[in-house]
Amino acid sequence: MTSPPSTPLLDKVSTPEDLRTLEKSELRQLSDELRNEVIDAVGTTGGHLGSGLGVVELTVAIHYVFNTPQDRLVWDVGHQCYPHKIITGRRDRIRTLRQGGGLSGFTKRTESEYDPFGAAHSSTSISAALGFAVANKIKGEPGRGIAVIGDGAMSAGMAYEAMNNAEQAGNRLVVILNDNDMSIAPPVGGLSGYLARLVSSGKFLGLRELARRFARKLPEPLHKAARKTDEFARGMAMGGTLFEELGFYYVGPIDGHDLEALIPVLENVRDAAEGPILVHVVTQKGKGYAPAENSADKYHGVAKFDVITGEQKKSPGGPPAYQNVFGDTLAKLAESDSRICAITAAMPSGTGVDRFAKAHPDRSFDVGIAEQHGVTFAAGLAAQGMRPFAAIYSTFLQRAYDQVVHDVAIQNLPVRFAIDRAGLVGADGSTHAGSFDVTYLATLPNMVVMAAADEAELVHMTYTAAEYDDGPIAFRYPRGAGVGVPLPEVPQKLEIGKGRVVREGTKVAIMSLGARLAEALKAADQLEAKGLSTTVADMRFAKPLDTELIARLMRSHDVIVTVEEGAVGGLGAHVLTYASDEGLTDAGLKIRTLRLPDMFQDQDAPETQYEAAGLNASGIVDTVLKALRHNSAGEGQRVEEARA
Repeated sequence: MTSPPSTPLLDKVSTPEDLRTLEKSELRQLSDELRNEVIDAVGTTGGHLGSGLGVVELTVAIHYVFNTPQDRLVWDVGHQCYPHKIITGRRDRIRTLRQGGGLSGFTKRTESEYDPFGAAHSSTSISAALGFAVANKIKGEPGRGIAVIGDGAMSAGMAYEAMNNAEQAGNRLVVILNDNDMSIAPPVGGLSGYLARLVSSGKFLGLRELARRFARKLPEPLHKAARKTDEFARGMAMGGTLFEELGFYYVGPIDGHDLEALIPVLENVRDAAEGPILVHVVTQKGKGYAPAENSADKYHGVAKFDVITGEQKKSPGGPPAYQNVFGDTLAKLAESDSRICAITAAMPSGTGVDRFAKAHPDRSFDVGIAEQHGVTFAAGLAAQGMRPFAAIYSTFLQRAYDQVVHDVAIQNLPVRFAIDRAGLVGADGSTHAGSFDVTYLATLPNMVVMAAADEAELVHMTYTAAEYDDGPIAFRYPRGAGVGVPLPEVPQKLEIGKGRVVREGTKVAIMSLGARLAEALKAADQLEAKGLSTTVADMRFAKPLDTELIARLMRSHDVIVTVEEGAVGGLGAHVLTYASDEGLTDAGLKIRTLRLPDMFQDQDAPETQYEAAGLNASGIVDTVLKALRHNSAGEGQRVEEARA
């Protein structure tokens, strides 16, 4: 008689407290079950897959060894946190990932006590973990700060700024370097695992401290020689000299999928009196799922897919993606202009710079996750007569705002900013939304700010930026596919600060900036059906404004509505300021500004997000009708007052 199948271990683990009741010998099975759960969940929802699969064992080991949530665990970027979410009480909601009302695709403080710090931008984890560690040290309370940071995130200067200040945390700070792509990493095997366990052990640390104390009592030349011998030996064996110079005790490299090696090392680190400590863990992105392991990007970000075959459920063919239109256009322009070059910050395919790089590899630069450096690098190129395009997502350009101001705008250098992912971005939510770029750029002297209404306009704006040498210029465009308009064979150089009227009317004027133009035209159709003659203008420029067009529309229409997919302070604010300065706001004119709400909108389908923001056709129509009703009520009140 066969025995009934045992209950899966994952069914017994709702929290890390449950996890810590298991035997070490059971953790391999638990990890395998956890990996399968991640694959199945992401197959249902889409999302980030490869990075999470690479840290399954590491996630299990950290929660098994450390006392989370008292020990504060911070995942850098957070797109590898799906296994973490499953074993911290959120397994029942894991198939709501990145959906409206569901779990965030990143760590989020309001979601769980096991998410002590929200992270969706790179290289913040060490700074945050250091803050937790030092706070507990000052208050005399237990608890460490644990940062898990990928090798790619170590390309950002912020990580080293944090490490440079880490000594004050003492042994309260543990940094785990998740190395899944570094070619410089030494071979990982039994010997290196043994060495990592050895050098992280209390006996080794104690002997090493005794040796240090003894060396300090030697005459200075011998003291220096002893110190250098120690550093050389450790650097040669384990590559830790750089981190030790920053004040860390370096342990590693260790196989991040070998629980028998990983857990003893983490236990030694947990119990060590010396610190801060950096543990160098080598993992494989996409580990345990063949389609991900064999994919060039290790299934970093995927659509819904068939778990058995790994085949992703692709959207039907349609218009090209905006970033590809930009990349192809820039590559073509560069054929006849050797001054054009492209810079991206670790997002070559996401920005379309990969297409430029194939054609012009010597003029393409991926600076890593270092937006600050990328912008100032572009400024240097511009100052030397090149025509650099800094292609950076709107949400990531925020990280380099000081450089935009100080190194570009003040010096009036002709850096071209190609700003991808403008507006709302759907499943990635508030952390990746391009909500603020018009506001933070249009406030700067010398800056020109454009927004593409469709993919044809993007071609024109790319060419216009290439030809503009009078100062910095930016153009923004949304995520995803274009609207399906034909691409021009010959790009048009736009007149700076001039919009275009795409539909003439007499009573209502809609001033649209960017990709809401299609919704503005739908709104015009609906208003026309109600007997309201409507003008639609594609303003093209948030700065400089087309003041001639604005003045004409304000003098000839009853209602003005500005529409933009950005925060307050953008087109609407600039139009209102101009109208006020020029005395165009007479009592009969109704001006309304439609923009993103003053809140961080959670993830959802883009059309749902824009509906909630009132930035679709029905929202525009409602705004116009309310303005007209208010106007009629006001006129009636004035008549009654006159009669009295």
